[in-house]
Amino acid sequence: MSHHHHFPPLEMLQDGPMVSGRDLPAAGGAMAGHDPAVSTAANYRRFAGRETIGRAPAYGVLAAAVAADEQILTFLSALPVAKRQPNLLFAAARHLLGTPTDIHALRDLVRGRADELAAVIRARRTQTNEAARCATLLPALVGLPEPLALLEVGAAAGLTLLVDRYSYDYAGHYLPGADPQAPTLTCQPRGPVPLPERLPTVSWRAGIDLNPLDAADPNDARWLECLLWPGEGDREARLQGALEAARRHPPPVHRGDLVDDLVRVAASAPPDATLVVYHSAVLAYVDTDKRRAFAAAVGDLDAVWLSNEAPGVVPLSTATATYPRADSFNLIRNGCDLLAFTDPHGTWIDWVS
Repeated sequence: MSHHHHFPPLEMLQDGPMVSGRDLPAAGGAMAGHDPAVSTAANYRRFAGRETIGRAPAYGVLAAAVAADEQILTFLSALPVAKRQPNLLFAAARHLLGTPTDIHALRDLVRGRADELAAVIRARRTQTNEAARCATLLPALVGLPEPLALLEVGAAAGLTLLVDRYSYDYAGHYLPGADPQAPTLTCQPRGPVPLPERLPTVSWRAGIDLNPLDAADPNDARWLECLLWPGEGDREARLQGALEAARRHPPPVHRGDLVDDLVRVAASAPPDATLVVYHSAVLAYVDTDKRRAFAAAVGDLDAVWLSNEAPGVVPLSTATATYPRADSFNLIRNGCDLLAFTDPHGTWIDWVS
């Protein structure tokens, strides 16, 4: 390891929305977790009012109904705080019902199958694995010395480790991937996005997750399906295609903690490769101390750090005056360089750097 990066101190870091460090993030926008500072009803109202707009109106209606339903709120209050979030409840209900729930089916579950519902919620996490986020990561890899060694924390089933396997379409700029059967990821570029002429060479890849998912395990694959929101048809087809790609070329995802196990997993990356440590919608759901410890651990590696998180989760240097867009993630390099605003589901990238 030739040198260390000293990333800016995370003292400026906001205590943003979070759930416990044991739980990985939810599907939707920046704030899809559970804020323990407000009531469960308030969390569901916020989800209905902010997260689902223009994306999953059925879940907006459902969340608003849950916020007014004493029986469901009582059911949720018996669960650990980190397990009360809308995405987890709705996905668990879908898992039991086989189809996205509405308020009537959810009330019936809480009345008649509360133990089963609670068991799924306790056993599972919100580990949305959106392959399309690769399209917002790829421009940040342009110009790095190849080959690349990719290390993703919060990798779930490793679908976003397969960056070089997917094909890409950036408003007509087409890039064929190494797996012709894998999905083509369509992403709308805005601003001076650096689009590569070809995909980078990846010589090594690994993920870390507290609870790795296996694309070849039908239960895990089904759980990822249950986390999708109804009415987003293209996401369902993309998930199936990405799962098939992961079965053809299984990405290694190690069970571990993003701080405690980072150095151990990174140690097996080839020394001649450029190590890239990255994450999407992961740090928002661990506490501030854990975020600082992670930034320090990445800083001790000879690595490029790419963070794709809600605004305020990874602080920018005070020199960055650009005000973040409310509905977007910030793609930040090495804790301080704001490269782009990105769609949480990977469908557009707005390059600012």
